[in-house]
Amino acid sequence: MDDLAPSGALRARASDAVVRQIEARIISGALADGHHLPPERDLIDAYGVSRTVVREAVAALAARGLIEQRPRFRPVVRRPGYDAALAAAGGVVGHLLRDAGSVRNLYDTRIFLEAALVRHAARHARKTDIAALAAALDANGAAIPDSERFYATDVAFHAVLYDIPGNPVFPAVHRAFTSWLSPQWTRMPRSPDRNRVNHRRHADIFEAIRDRDADAAEAALTAHLNAAWDYVRGTFEGD
Repeated sequence: MDDLAPSGALRARASDAVVRQIEARIISGALADGHHLPPERDLIDAYGVSRTVVREAVAALAARGLIEQRPRFRPVVRRPGYDAALAAAGGVVGHLLRDAGSVRNLYDTRIFLEAALVRHAARHARKTDIAALAAALDANGAAIPDSERFYATDVAFHAVLYDIPGNPVFPAVHRAFTSWLSPQWTRMPRSPDRNRVNHRRHADIFEAIRDRDADAAEAALTAHLNAAWDYVRGTFEGD
């Protein structure tokens, strides 16, 4: 069938048609979230198109976040959602982060958002939210001797801040920030002494939220993340 593959605009239209049909099956649930996309040969037969058209369609679906591609593995279906949308942007963000100053720009975006989140938490957090934040802080403190576990609990502490508003966009954004910035953050020199400092800053944030002091919460959060940047910036070339 590849010998008869359409070229140029005809192939593009064929690819768009396949994308629309597969997208409809994903949205309807006919292709279930987390399941593999049908094999390439099955798609060729089902839609009566060439291998080239199928591959173009699969690439377009991946760009839209509707499937997840990994080398040597069959693509996995992803239902439309905020995580899928942000994951689709991940490749572009990865390229952008190679530019001078780009990591700092992304990090400043995180500071801006988290400053708003801690202010919201100080004013609106429920008892269950405060309890979740306290539990995350305790886990972070217990992990001080183990830097790898401390990093995971550090991420988990900040994740609670994104959960408190009850808006599903925010947790997805946090997971995206973590994914995009972790290659740099995991290279940061770590030690129990440094972990202890970060835990104390987390405690400052928690205490301000618990005491319903939005100004103190924002000041503690900003001080914490700015200090973290000063510590980690040496791992970035050109930033």
